[in-house]
Amino acid sequence: MSQDADDDLSRDGVEIDLGVASDEEERGEEIEIDLDFADFSEAETSDDEVEIDLSTETDEEAAQVVADESETVEDEPDEALEKALEELRAELRAKPGDWYVVHTYSGMENRVKQNIDARVISLNLEDFIYETLVPTEDAVEIRNGQKKNVTRTFMPGYVLVRMELTDESWSAVRHTASVTGFVGHATQPVPLDLDEVERMITPSIQAKVAAAGQAPEKKRKKIEVVDYQVGDSVQIIDGAFTGVHASITEINPHSQRVKVMVEILGRETPVDLTFAQIQKDL
Repeated sequence: MSQDADDDLSRDGVEIDLGVASDEEERGEEIEIDLDFADFSEAETSDDEVEIDLSTETDEEAAQVVADESETVEDEPDEALEKALEELRAELRAKPGDWYVVHTYSGMENRVKQNIDARVISLNLEDFIYETLVPTEDAVEIRNGQKKNVTRTFMPGYVLVRMELTDESWSAVRHTASVTGFVGHATQPVPLDLDEVERMITPSIQAKVAAAGQAPEKKRKKIEVVDYQVGDSVQIIDGAFTGVHASITEINPHSQRVKVMVEILGRETPVDLTFAQIQKDL
């Protein structure tokens, strides 16, 4: 190249970029690509159960659930109730005769009591058969999604009889209509301990104390669901799983909710529902 051409290049200052990055460009932000899929794999293969809550309760209903559940919290022993139970113990020890349990058909308890009382009078056995009693309790039953206060028999199918056991008194009770026998030996019934009698009568004493305004009634009632039981097969009628069949695994009568097992993608998953979202399979 001539000297004149070299001078021209020098004057023009032509710069040739051969693609070599400068130090400043090398110090630019690095882009990191994460190809580690371990987190996704572990999430997909995790054996932990995921519980799905499909209940549609409002904030007010949720607040009511909390209020209902708080009713079941046991407070300090009530003085009025303790006094009534002390009186019951003293009365049981002072009364003559022993307590026996008579077996009858479920639902016939009150009728049997009336029949025994009538036979005692007609057979002049007042000096041997002193008292008949059907133990009861106050409870809250949930039927068709509605709560109802009820008084029901504490021991369905049984009646208590306080009596002196003789051949005549035994025969009078045993041959009363709807009585199927005494609890114990066929001809030699076994009397109850007074502690057992007290436990059977206590629920009715609690109800009496509550009715007299001497104790908060809410602490004395149990809540029981009538429509459903654990293990029942049901159909979901509301929510994302409408039309799906499931089985009940848990019942919460206070909040009126159930947990059911639903098959999702070949895997059983617990789902939380309200009573209004299910119905029994036909």
